[in-house]
Amino acid sequence: MEHKLPDMARPGQILARGVCRALRGHGFVSVEEFVPTRGLRVDVMGLGPKGQIWVVECKSSRADFLTDGKWQGYLEWCDRYFWAVDQDFPTDLLPAGTGLMIADAYDAEILRMAPESKLAAARRKVMIRKFATHAARRLHDLRDPGASAFGLPPVPTE
Repeated sequence: MEHKLPDMARPGQILARGVCRALRGHGFVSVEEFVPTRGLRVDVMGLGPKGQIWVVECKSSRADFLTDGKWQGYLEWCDRYFWAVDQDFPTDLLPAGTGLMIADAYDAEILRMAPESKLAAARRKVMIRKFATHAARRLHDLRDPGASAFGLPPVPTE
């Protein structure tokens, strides 16, 4: 059975779903709307089978890209950085030296591999721990969405 996107899915969420599916095909697990540090929120973070960390920012339009001034702050939190856009996006706007994926709701294709800039071991350890905590919290919220109604405290984010 094909999983349907919510009727109110935003264009970036649609791209993110395709990106997550593509990453899975490359042996990665992924989470959406991940906060590597205060003030930053990446659209998709992928964790590879050898501990690689990729960040993918999904841009649904020229205006969406032009209003994003934080993307360079994401570079220090990953081994590779990608843009994911749809087939109609003007890709000449995207900075050289970054990866490029063309995505839709069902898949994504890497057109340009991002250059590798390996994280320091200590930062990688912190990011993998945050990734695991984020993923577990998301799973718990799906399995028990009413937990907070019973007075259970939220899990701290830091």
